[in-house]
Amino acid sequence: MKEIIKTPNAAQPVGPYNQAVKVNGTLYVSGQIPINPETGELVKGDVQDQARMVMQNMGAILDAAGMNFTNVIKCSIFITDMNDFPKINEVYAGYFKEDPPARETIQVGALHKFVDVEISCVAVE
Repeated sequence: MKEIIKTPNAAQPVGPYNQAVKVNGTLYVSGQIPINPETGELVKGDVQDQARMVMQNMGAILDAAGMNFTNVIKCSIFITDMNDFPKINEVYAGYFKEDPPARETIQVGALHKFVDVEISCVAVE
């Protein structure tokens, strides 16, 4: 049985998808971009500010599902410039103090709304 996870505390979907779907104790969180949930506006400029907003949105979705970052087993990071990797990685590492999840980081040509970073994850209860 699938459960749709929605929270006003994270960026709202900008297309035909949900923030997350939970199936049999596994949570699939859609790619999060740096949209401030309070204003609905993009966080622009510094890639670290963008990454923080992405991680905050992800944390709010995990919380809505009764989970937190310790439940995350896999992340996918999409960035538009691999030169930003160290800055994004520094922010990302702050959310995974011990036993970080598996992940990949991929440079892409462009992301939705032309943001610099998007991150999705899978978490388990």
